[in-house]
Amino acid sequence: MTTEREKMLRHELYNSNNDAALINERLECKTLCQEYNRLPIKDLEGRKQLIKKILGKTGDKVHIEPDFWCDYGSLIEVGENFYANHGLVILDGGTVTFGDNVFIAPNCGFHTAAHAIDATERNAGIEYTKPIKVGDDVWIGAGVQVMPGVTIGSNAVIGGGSVVVKDIPDNSIAVGNPAKVIKEISSTNQ
Repeated sequence: MTTEREKMLRHELYNSNNDAALINERLECKTLCQEYNRLPIKDLEGRKQLIKKILGKTGDKVHIEPDFWCDYGSLIEVGENFYANHGLVILDGGTVTFGDNVFIAPNCGFHTAAHAIDATERNAGIEYTKPIKVGDDVWIGAGVQVMPGVTIGSNAVIGGGSVVVKDIPDNSIAVGNPAKVIKEISSTNQ
């Protein structure tokens, strides 16, 4: 029999609210996030070790300011030289992958979960996920929200307050709600 977790990872409809295994996995992860957020700011080594325990895969140089929250942690991969400011939320029922040299400003969210359109299914806790991928050398401004299934290309800049609902190509500046590319980045206009 297929588990709810297997359905989740295959991006099929699954029940996240009534599956004991998924509930337990989220509670364990959120307990680690709570511990991480309570560590003294000066305990850089403790923070580094705990974030490596929470996340599925990391580079060596990773820094996430508290408060940080995620659902499972194990479905998040961050590359080398990753920095996220305060208030990062990653709902990782689907995979969330960040490349190298990614900088995230305060109060940003990455949301892989989507809910059933049908109200009866939605009220029963039925949802699905779509992965999020962020390339290398990306800067994401304050308050940005990235929705399920989005890919943000390498060397992209997402302006503060944007809601990213569609893919953003490499070498682009995108802003707005919904975020739209307003400029291409080239070596001559940096």
